[in-house]
Amino acid sequence: MLEKKLAGIWMDKEKAIVVKNHDAQNAFKFFLCSPVKAEIQHGNSSENAGNNAEQTNRIKYFKKIEHLLINSQEVLIIGPGTVQEEFKHYLEETPQFKNLKIHLDTAQQMSDEQVLEKVKEHFNA
Repeated sequence: MLEKKLAGIWMDKEKAIVVKNHDAQNAFKFFLCSPVKAEIQHGNSSENAGNNAEQTNRIKYFKKIEHLLINSQEVLIIGPGTVQEEFKHYLEETPQFKNLKIHLDTAQQMSDEQVLEKVKEHFNA
């Protein structure tokens, strides 16, 4: 199965740990990418401004993660709460990811190594 370009993400609203088995050209063994951190907005003049800033920051966060998934054929998205569902919908609405096969799972905080193992286990690698 390692000839497929696979990726896995553990994410919450503040940080994402991305694991994948490919670089730009080749599929090989799974490795950890640098963690992706979300920008958190503090102190706004109004609730509306706060919501707008939060939405803008969420899209920036998703774009940073999306960049790491380019050329992936299948992805596992893990996390607590609903952010992984939001990210799944975001990917489904992004033309370049319309054929991406997406799996969802829930899990509380995980270390980088736990994410790596969970993704390898999921894809039987």
